[in-house]
Amino acid sequence: MAQIGWQKNMENELEIIAGVDEAGRGPLAGPVTAAAVILPEEYDLPGLNDSKKLTTRRRNILYDQIKNCAIGVAVGWVEPGEIDQINILNATFKAMKIALGNLPVTPDRALIDGVPLPTQFIPNEGIVKGDEQIDCIKAASIVAKVERDRYMQQMEVVFSGYDFASNKGYGTARHLEALAENMACPIHRQSFNPVAKYYPTVNSLRKSNRLGWWGERLACLHINRRGGKILQTNCNCPPFGEIDIVAQWENERVFTEVKTIAKSQMGTPEEKIQRSKLEKLQRAIDRYCQENDYQGDIRLDACIVRIDRDAAHLKYYPGLWLD
Repeated sequence: MAQIGWQKNMENELEIIAGVDEAGRGPLAGPVTAAAVILPEEYDLPGLNDSKKLTTRRRNILYDQIKNCAIGVAVGWVEPGEIDQINILNATFKAMKIALGNLPVTPDRALIDGVPLPTQFIPNEGIVKGDEQIDCIKAASIVAKVERDRYMQQMEVVFSGYDFASNKGYGTARHLEALAENMACPIHRQSFNPVAKYYPTVNSLRKSNRLGWWGERLACLHINRRGGKILQTNCNCPPFGEIDIVAQWENERVFTEVKTIAKSQMGTPEEKIQRSKLEKLQRAIDRYCQENDYQGDIRLDACIVRIDRDAAHLKYYPGLWLD
């Protein structure tokens, strides 16, 4: 199959062209994600199409094939908080620029699904319905969609109750019901209706006893953004108590104790976590490893989260063991 993204310029030389597309402009929750893909001059990707026209199974198959054959694949993310600050259009442009900047090979030109990118260091052209016409854009649409869907499936572990694994953050009936029942969570977009009226304040979190829950979820996001995979939250290990977060981080199983405060000073784990609590945590971790037949490397971390009226402040402390 010949790639339309390889074209000759005025000097009759082949120029490298990247296809760019996004996923997640419309949801009420989660990041907007963009992908940039450079396909080789010759490739075999049967069934390549706009990601929205493919089944989940077919998208996943093509995703692996694209990753294996492409000259370059890169992804850009813009988180909900920044979407609220700069608006979704600018956030989409930013995600696309990040994706292009992360490519291992700098393309001569980029073909963008929809409108062109403003102030972009790589010459680019917007193509209406490009994800239905241009193979490298089709490939980018698949990569962006699969990457974002997998992220939202991981968020289901962190934010159970919103049905993120199924709705991927879009405003389905069940999602809207969950918003009304549970209020919004940290990955909801405050600037999107109707999220704003369901976004909790520090006082409402205190009154509903969800301040600690909010802090633990912010810690989960911190771990996830740095490459950790959240396996479980609020893991009960009687009679020793609860482990706030269980994650897999490279070759280690990481257990994180989270302390959430709504005061002006952060403090340190030594100030916020008593020695008796650490001893119980270590026994709880031993119980977890026994019950889950886990024999690999383990680590105990701490996270202190301060939630103010306008922002949250987080400090993460890896390797918090007793002397």
